[in-house]
Amino acid sequence: MKFETIKRVILAAIMLPFVFMLIEGVVVIRSSVNQYWNLEKDRQFADVLARGGSIAATEILTEIGATRRYLAHPSSRTAIDMQQSRVTLDRERRAFYASLPSRDALDEGLVGELSILSLAYSRIVAARSAVDQGRYTGSDPGSIYWYAALKQLAVVDALSPLISDPVLLEKSNQLMGILLTYYGERLITGIGTRYLDQGASARLPVELFVQGKVMLGEGMDHMVFHSSAPVVRHIVAYLGRSSQVKADAITDAILAGSRPTRAVHDVWAAAQSERMSFLQQKMIEAAKDIHETGENLSTRSHIHLTRILALCAGLLILATLVLLLAAKGLRLIDRLTQDRETLVGELRSAAQTDLLTGLYNRRGFEVAASALLTQAEHGSRWISVVLFDLDHFKKINDVHGHDAGDAVLRHVAGVARENFRSFDLLVRHGGEEFLALLPDSTPDDAAIVAERVRLAIEAAEIPLPSGDVLKMTASFGCAGRANEATNRNFEDLVKRADLALYAAKASGRNCVVSGPILPAPVQEKRRKAASGGGFDSRI
Repeated sequence: MKFETIKRVILAAIMLPFVFMLIEGVVVIRSSVNQYWNLEKDRQFADVLARGGSIAATEILTEIGATRRYLAHPSSRTAIDMQQSRVTLDRERRAFYASLPSRDALDEGLVGELSILSLAYSRIVAARSAVDQGRYTGSDPGSIYWYAALKQLAVVDALSPLISDPVLLEKSNQLMGILLTYYGERLITGIGTRYLDQGASARLPVELFVQGKVMLGEGMDHMVFHSSAPVVRHIVAYLGRSSQVKADAITDAILAGSRPTRAVHDVWAAAQSERMSFLQQKMIEAAKDIHETGENLSTRSHIHLTRILALCAGLLILATLVLLLAAKGLRLIDRLTQDRETLVGELRSAAQTDLLTGLYNRRGFEVAASALLTQAEHGSRWISVVLFDLDHFKKINDVHGHDAGDAVLRHVAGVARENFRSFDLLVRHGGEEFLALLPDSTPDDAAIVAERVRLAIEAAEIPLPSGDVLKMTASFGCAGRANEATNRNFEDLVKRADLALYAAKASGRNCVVSGPILPAPVQEKRRKAASGGGFDSRI
């Protein structure tokens, strides 16, 4: 079996079970995260419910009473009480809005109720300004506050469909039922009291009175239908007392148009006042209970988050262990594969590479050059050959020894590799002779590249094993062949480059010659013009 096949089998045996386990873990974590966010959302809604219920049950009613007292008896004391009630309501109202989730988490119905609530509060602000400036002309500012209180109730009621926790949902319904019951009773008490106090000529505002009765009935139905909690049983038991039943009978009589005696009036007023205090206390208790439920949800959400983090940590540790084992196995296989490929590569490279310079030898060059020559025949217009030889190399071996000669060959090969183009093919042709195959290059192009290499070799300082530094020059011959040339024999191209190299040596060495040999006088003239360097172009 091949190493790659073994590698795939081992990787599959390790990773497939892990992948399935990882998917299952991600599903569990995702479900847990959703539960956590639901708990956090409900905790936030619990805070909103508690604050909204408190505003409707306490702060709005407190400001109604303080404003009425100030309008009835203006004094510094009543003014201070009124201002304090305003500060408290504004503070709680800001806290209520701050506790709301972002608008993205709210449905359109709740957003609409919040907009109406803002308008209701703006009416309260306008009424405050009129009271402060002595311009308030209304009979009773209570209607403005009542409207805001009812809109506050509507917001609290609109939150219920967004709640996921069943306990919080039940307590939300309890609070809503108590609030509706209280405000229905308050509306009935206020209208009935003013009607009875105004004398026989007064007319009962039947529509408002009926509205209070309807609100009262909705509140009771809301509580009884949605909850059987102790607080609901307490309210039902309280309203079943004989004094409260008698008060309900008097209320029905008033609605029917009867005007009770003063004694009956006093009994009814006392019973209603006691009922209002009882319901207000229950509202406060229900709002506090919701706040405590929110704290409980917060604790549960933090515990849930801790479990999620523990699950993630466990899954991460498991994944790390599996990956480490897989990596260790794969490294072992890779090392074996790499050792084998290295051995094969070394054997192949040894057969195609000159061990001294690291360039192609003739065998390797033939394999690599065949593709470039085929490309030249089918696409490229030109292909050129540069043949260069180190000047007076034999003297280096004779004077400094063969180790120095080897060092020179290695260094020159490196300089040539750096200065030929990246796609040129460079080979050690034999001894101190090198050959480069330049695709898509005319003889003039090849001569320009060869001149760059010549200058680099001439400028190089070559360190010898003895510690000495040696300078070296080289002679270059260039020849090229067009695609449309009739003679496409590569050996002929090399021979023409060899003739150009011979011309370069005959011209005094350390130069570049391109094309056929020129007459000697022209050679000498161009060599002198180049001052010992440059290249001659003979086309």
